[in-house]
Amino acid sequence: MDDKFHHVALIGLGLIGSSLSLAMRRAGIADRITGHARSARTRAKALEMGLVDTVFDNPADAVRGADLIILCVPIGVYGTIAREIAPHLKPGAIVTDVGSVKAAVIRDTAPHIPTGVHFIPAHPIAGSERSGPEAGFTELFDGRWCILTPIPGTDETALGKVRKFWQNCGMSVDIMTPEHHDLVLAITSHLPHLIAYNIVGTAADLETVTESEVIKFSAGGFRDSTRLAASDPTMWRDVFLNNKEAVLEMLARFSEDLTALQRAIRWGEGETLFNLFARTRKIRRNIIDAGQDTEAPDFGRPHADTGKEGPARG
Repeated sequence: MDDKFHHVALIGLGLIGSSLSLAMRRAGIADRITGHARSARTRAKALEMGLVDTVFDNPADAVRGADLIILCVPIGVYGTIAREIAPHLKPGAIVTDVGSVKAAVIRDTAPHIPTGVHFIPAHPIAGSERSGPEAGFTELFDGRWCILTPIPGTDETALGKVRKFWQNCGMSVDIMTPEHHDLVLAITSHLPHLIAYNIVGTAADLETVTESEVIKFSAGGFRDSTRLAASDPTMWRDVFLNNKEAVLEMLARFSEDLTALQRAIRWGEGETLFNLFARTRKIRRNIIDAGQDTEAPDFGRPHADTGKEGPARG
């Protein structure tokens, strides 16, 4: 199987799109990279940084002749983008994406993909609270997981090429159904972000009462929450609106567990608290052992290996 694509089109040139360009350049798996961004500033910056060979304000122009098209825009506009580019996709091309919700992406995108073009949804579980082309870095995907959620009838050769593409970008690859993916990500990513947004929002209200003491005396836990809560609001609005069933199910279960924890604190059930904290501490250790994080403190400080802030993974 040929690992190289002659022409890759990146629809969206923010953190993920720019990092993909850098990872592809490193691996030498794209002869030509075209890009699309609505913002004139983003287009100019992408050209200046060498992220793309050519860039367009119209996504249809970016995909003409492309072998691989990667949607790197907020999932709320996938349907619109798919409809715009559909007439310009060449037979045999592969369309994939980076969205952190999959069932809704398939619902909105698949109906517009022409016969003879392969649509293979993907979710690289890597990211940061930063956005824009300057936020990208080559190592973003290294050692992380990408989940593919192929739809029935997917061409095995095309699926293999997408799998190999993400591996060449530094990722391990797994395959799930879209529904299972959305349930897993609801608890591992979406709910933590929702909680972070809520904690920081509550603290912001309290901060007006405490005369900035919440900000002044922020401890590590609150700093981590603010890092998650600094993530792109458009992207996360679309995530919650398009994965509402799974998020609401996980939120209900979380609320039940929180009530039990509240009861244990109220009634002084120290053993219950200790057992929970010991179990969750072990889970943290397992995450480190699996290579998905390090013991080094984050708090937004630069990492020695990349010079970038610690990632908030989407």
